[in-house]
Amino acid sequence: MMQKLTNRSFIASDKKMTFRERIYLPAVLSGMAITLRHFFKKKVTISYPEQIREFSKVYRGQHVLKRDEQGRERCTACGLCAVACPAEAITMVAAERKPGEEHLYREEKYAKVYEINMLRCIFCGDCEEACPKEAIFLTDRIVEAKYKRMPFVYGKDLLVEPADPHKRVDISARQTSEVLKFKNDDRYAHNR
Repeated sequence: MMQKLTNRSFIASDKKMTFRERIYLPAVLSGMAITLRHFFKKKVTISYPEQIREFSKVYRGQHVLKRDEQGRERCTACGLCAVACPAEAITMVAAERKPGEEHLYREEKYAKVYEINMLRCIFCGDCEEACPKEAIFLTDRIVEAKYKRMPFVYGKDLLVEPADPHKRVDISARQTSEVLKFKNDDRYAHNR
């Protein structure tokens, strides 16, 4: 007994082709009509980088380590972002703040080394959600392509935003209404 793998069956026929089918002209003309119809439709491709497509508001691109209002780094090297990362792309080394460095770091502990391996990162945003100090965010910037592997390990030199307040990275689109409501709460402002 032969076993059937599918319910679909096709019975081949030995039917002779008509003259119209043998000259293939109607089939060629119908194929050309489809091609011409697609030729005059609006193009779906864009000429990147001359044209840049509009991104979604929740697009997750390159990471940024934020600074506070006084220009100090927010990251306290707690390691929650590294623990939350499913791809294990984040590496950090903590250090103690020295006297006189109060203008550089917000807390006594800071990230001396903070690296993200962009080849491992899956841009899930778990690091952003895990950070209690709102120090790391994913931006709308694209991670540029390169030919070697080493430039994809981003250190603090590429991740920390500039100290100049006019050159800071805007992350307001990444913050949900719940986060903004929490930030504006008096208890949260008091604990900062």
